[in-house]
Amino acid sequence: MNPLAPMNLNSSKAMQAIHVVSGLRAAGHAAYLVGGCVRDLLLGRQPGDYDVTTSATPQEVMSLFPKTYAVGEQFGVVLVPVLEDEGNEENRESLNYAIEVATFRSDGLYLDGRRPESVRFSKEPQTDVLRRDFTINGLLFDPESREVLDYVGGREDLARGVIRTIGEAHLRFTEDKLRMLRAVRFAARFGYSIEGATMAAIRELALQIHQVSRERIRDEILKMLTEGQARRAFELLDESGLLEHVLPEIKRMQGVQQPPQFHPEGDVWVHTLMLLEGLKPDSSRTLALGALLHDVGKPPTFRVADRIRFDGHAEVGAKMAEEICRRFRMSNEETTQVSALVANHMRFGDVKRMKDSTLKRFLRLPLFDEHLELHRLDCLGSHRKLELYDFARQKLNDVPPDQICPTPLITGDDLIRAGYRPGPQFKELLTAVEDAQLDGSVSTKDEALALVQSLSQNAQSNG
Repeated sequence: MNPLAPMNLNSSKAMQAIHVVSGLRAAGHAAYLVGGCVRDLLLGRQPGDYDVTTSATPQEVMSLFPKTYAVGEQFGVVLVPVLEDEGNEENRESLNYAIEVATFRSDGLYLDGRRPESVRFSKEPQTDVLRRDFTINGLLFDPESREVLDYVGGREDLARGVIRTIGEAHLRFTEDKLRMLRAVRFAARFGYSIEGATMAAIRELALQIHQVSRERIRDEILKMLTEGQARRAFELLDESGLLEHVLPEIKRMQGVQQPPQFHPEGDVWVHTLMLLEGLKPDSSRTLALGALLHDVGKPPTFRVADRIRFDGHAEVGAKMAEEICRRFRMSNEETTQVSALVANHMRFGDVKRMKDSTLKRFLRLPLFDEHLELHRLDCLGSHRKLELYDFARQKLNDVPPDQICPTPLITGDDLIRAGYRPGPQFKELLTAVEDAQLDGSVSTKDEALALVQSLSQNAQSNG
């Protein structure tokens, strides 16, 4: 067994995980760091989480550490909570982080395509490794000897840049169909290839991804979009045959040509891939989905007239984006924002011609920075001209917030006190006043009420 190269094990999370390993060993149990944290340490990356695997049973783990949580006791999984600052009495009851401790086990049949029907606890770490998904995730680390235990060739696959299942690929994917999406995500994240037999098994079983819950599919897709390698992830989704099953609306973009004077880069699929390539790591979920779905309305609105046209594709796309978000069980807030990003992405073409009131209403859209970033990506993924982006950004910086979203000069109560009867016209009158306020033509309550009187008299004379 080869010792690890020098690495950073000085983070709070790493030290807490090593503390858990030491506690288990002091009680006479075998224990190791396992999985993604070992993989990331070998790659010189800072792990987000640390997992521990042990010969101790769940009951033995819970007896050793206070305030544990048996989140999957029947599968041998216990959470050991730790505090980022053990010395802070105010935070002592606050769970900041938990280390997952899993008992060595072998799995029975996976009848539901997600979880084994039964597990058998083991005293041998090799038994536990052989049930895991990919070789690069099947490594164990002994923090005392600083040695890696590798029963599956994971270190070699890390060096070669290969995603390969542990054992027979068809069996691994049959056990848990989500592993097919995880193979794609890991390959994209690390810039690896998917080993031939592993890719062949994904292509054979791709249709069965529908057996996975929509929430689990959503989470993998969102990770692909926000880990910094979204373009490669979607190229691999397509190559593996998974794309048409998880996002058929995106698959339909392929071969949908665009007018070359506006989109010299190619069809809608190529354009979308270019946007995904520009997404920054850790972009928000809504911006990432907005980039993916901004032109989802183009395939159903494609027509050829004087040139290729996609009449109303933003509006159609916004409805499709909402349906996709609902399918993926996104929150109402996220669904609203993604739909708004798609619905408004074409409006930047008019920003220099907008009245002040229209422009200010546009600039005060919720999370406007995401609209702005989507437009920047859209430009860089096509003609690469950023004049409208620069104009909108400059306006946003130059116009004070209280002018973009000023306090209303009058309200409905003011109209009632002025003798107007409540009704549908109230909204029209208040909107007209706000437009005038945003345009700068009225600035006081008296001026606003005078405008209302003028508008009402005109309506009566025209009625």
